[in-house]
Amino acid sequence: MAWIVAVVAVIAAVAATARSYRAARSEQLAVAHAELAERQAKAAEARTAALVDEIRQLARKRIPAAALALSHPSAQVPGLREAAEVDGGAARLLTEAVQAARTAVMEERQRVDAAARAAMRGTSAKIQSLLNQSQQLLHELQHEYDDPRILQLDFRNELALRRTQSTAVLCDAWPGLARQNSPLVEIVLGAQSRVAGYERIKVANHLRDERLGLAARAAEPLAIALAELLANATAYSHPDTDVQVTVQQSGGRGAFLVVDDAGIGMDDDALDRARALLAGPSEVLLTELGDPPQTGFAVVGRLVVQYGFHCHIEASPFGGMRTILRVPAHLLTVLEDGHSLSALAPAPVSAAPAPDRPAAPAQSARPEPAPAEAPSGLPSRRRRAPRPAAVTTAPAAPAAGQVSRTPEQAESSWAALQQGTLIGRSVAGRVPAPDADGHDHLGDQDDQGEDEK
Repeated sequence: MAWIVAVVAVIAAVAATARSYRAARSEQLAVAHAELAERQAKAAEARTAALVDEIRQLARKRIPAAALALSHPSAQVPGLREAAEVDGGAARLLTEAVQAARTAVMEERQRVDAAARAAMRGTSAKIQSLLNQSQQLLHELQHEYDDPRILQLDFRNELALRRTQSTAVLCDAWPGLARQNSPLVEIVLGAQSRVAGYERIKVANHLRDERLGLAARAAEPLAIALAELLANATAYSHPDTDVQVTVQQSGGRGAFLVVDDAGIGMDDDALDRARALLAGPSEVLLTELGDPPQTGFAVVGRLVVQYGFHCHIEASPFGGMRTILRVPAHLLTVLEDGHSLSALAPAPVSAAPAPDRPAAPAQSARPEPAPAEAPSGLPSRRRRAPRPAAVTTAPAAPAAGQVSRTPEQAESSWAALQQGTLIGRSVAGRVPAPDADGHDHLGDQDDQGEDEK
């Protein structure tokens, strides 16, 4: 019996040991599971915190930076702050959110910009119509009154008209003026007459053919583009310096209008942006032109795309900037011999000086220029048709280097010119009527009769 008791005791001891081992093992497994769950919970909390931080950065930094980069390409858009703490799926979703925000902002900007352009087109058309009416009325007043202040009003009306016309072009509108085939040098004079600092602009004519002209459809766009370049050159150069304009003719490449100023120049970033605008980008948003908007180069870029011009800007030997506007050969033409040129059109530099002739020949093909300067400093109106010798009372053109006349002398010359004009019309049996060209402040006659704006 004793051995049975011993066997039972051994079995009981073994069972107790096994139970103790299983209990210890279960306890160890429970501890391990608890530690694993704790680590997983901490990792989940870390991922959640990282994701929250990324979402916070997305809302506060990444999306605003992406919107800013649409108008300022040099702006940096931050990426994920803690990419290791965010899994691949969440990182992709965050990146897609930035791209979706960028697309939405761009679409909204384009929609708003299109609405603004439409509103500005309509407003510009109405203002341009009113300014054209004012211009016509001023031309009529110039034939009835000798007050030189009318010239000042006409000039300021022309400046306002140029600004309105440029705004319309920037908004993809028609320039609003039709011309005939026009001499290239007269288009340069027309552009000069639309700039506030016109007296500083010096034109050098290097054309081989004096009657080289521009096709009707491109005449006014070229005048607008050149006026914008001249306005930029005069605005960013010292008032005591000249702006040089050189008109050159090339064989098969067309004609070149070179504008040189002695201004402040441009840094590399500004020069790169100017070249990008002058190249005629497919789309320029109004909100990208600054505050206040700097529209000059953008307007030229629109005309470059529409009419086939080419414009390049670089540093000028005079210290400022040089802008080269090329007119392609297919837009050029040669005018008929019967087409009279403006008396103010500069003669080609290579041409021999004309022989002396009487002060007022009876059958002159081109009337002798008689610049009578008003006290305001604005040159007076010129006639196209030759005047009869019997009623010509205008003084001869002043020689180079002549001392400026006094206001009293200028007033006397102006009165004599107006009186001679009225007498000449009376002799010819015509009722005084406003001339058809429309740029009195510089004698600009590149507008042909029906080309009145």
